Amino acid sequence: MQLTTTFQTLLQRFRSVFTAPTFAVFVTVATGWCLCTRRRFITEVIQASAAVHRGHHSRYHRFFSHAAWDLRDLWRVLAYQLVAEFAPQGVLLIAIDDTLCRKRGLSIFGTGMHHDPLISSRKKALVSWGHNWVVATLLVEGLPWAPSKVWALPILCRLYRNRQGCPKGRKGKKPPVDPNHRTRPELALEMIQELAAAFPNRRIVVVADSAYGGRSVLKDLPENVDLISRVHCKAALYEPAPPRLPKQKGAPRKRGARRPGMVEWAGDEAQPWQTLEFDRYGLHATLAVKTQQALYYKAGGSRLLTIVLTRDAGGGGRPDAMFYCTRLDWTVLQILQTYAARWAIEVLFFNAKQFMGLEDPANRLKKAVQRTAPLGLVLYSLTVLWFHQEGHHHVRYPERPWYRTKREPSFADMLSTLRRVSGEEFLTGACDDPGREKARLAQLLELLDIAA
Repeated sequence: MQLTTTFQTLLQRFRSVFTAPTFAVFVTVATGWCLCTRRRFITEVIQASAAVHRGHHSRYHRFFSHAAWDLRDLWRVLAYQLVAEFAPQGVLLIAIDDTLCRKRGLSIFGTGMHHDPLISSRKKALVSWGHNWVVATLLVEGLPWAPSKVWALPILCRLYRNRQGCPKGRKGKKPPVDPNHRTRPELALEMIQELAAAFPNRRIVVVADSAYGGRSVLKDLPENVDLISRVHCKAALYEPAPPRLPKQKGAPRKRGARRPGMVEWAGDEAQPWQTLEFDRYGLHATLAVKTQQALYYKAGGSRLLTIVLTRDAGGGGRPDAMFYCTRLDWTVLQILQTYAARWAIEVLFFNAKQFMGLEDPANRLKKAVQRTAPLGLVLYSLTVLWFHQEGHHHVRYPERPWYRTKREPSFADMLSTLRRVSGEEFLTGACDDPGREKARLAQLLELLDIAA
């Protein structure tokens, strides 16, 4: 079985990334990945694409572990497609975060113990064994078929490896430094710099939580990139450095006097709270806000930032929070709305694991691990792109008497629409050869058996 021709047209744009034989395998793998209703093991993908007897099965394993293609080229082609379709002009809004894909086995490349937010609580942090992926996504909003939703579309990702595999130092001595080790913020900065170089004439705004808002990211931001992130509740804020006096000796000052902390600032009656009705991206609340321009010296050094303090004035019980933005000309509403859109990346992680099998691949070798899960993220973005171009004309919602108000599709609706349109095209396509018609029927029966 094949995917619909409109989706195959999107796959053809990646032809330059692969050799001719490898591209044929790529199309087969992409087809099986999207049509598979079971876990995305390579053997299941082969069955879902009806390619069981199309060459030896090791051919598809070697596509990930040994074939000569570069994942960076794949991401580059995808990024150009997504930006051209969803953000041809204006600001590029990028969200960055990491997610844990749980694994079993000690011989899998890149695995380690990472923080597991699903089993952790505020009082106790727990860890799980698996892969930790740092993902950069393009945030898209205001689409005609989903005007109230924000979609996070993956355009880059990196595998984070902790230091558990590094050699240990002797007692009393520090372990040797691994020159190839990168922290999660450093990986995020690499992706930001790569995107800034790919789109040098575009203004890029990155939104990330506090893990990616520190000095390691903020100090090396490219010229065409701005950052919105959170400020620690106990952060020290400072006034800008005063001008240097004519006869002043010594080095010039890098910061001015310290300003009140969050608690003191919130209780300062000299600067009253401003009420803001916030109704965006699922957050419906009345917020009280304060704003100032100051130095968050620990993170941003001498760079002047817009600091926003928020308080839930509607009695929702949310604690006070502070945010910063490197764009000094943005209003409070713009900053908060942009940061609220970051939640779409959490929705992406849920959809990618539940419907695209991000945690499923069982590869062990280095190159296979670094390629397999990212391919699932690429196909996630392509599915949304296909639905935007063609699929929204064919979407159908199942009849649910208990849910009659649904007007906008979820990712599950997109994937089911792609499978249904592909199946209809597969069954109704013209075929004059009785042998091919019999083979088509055999493939259909095999797919029904797999889905059972």
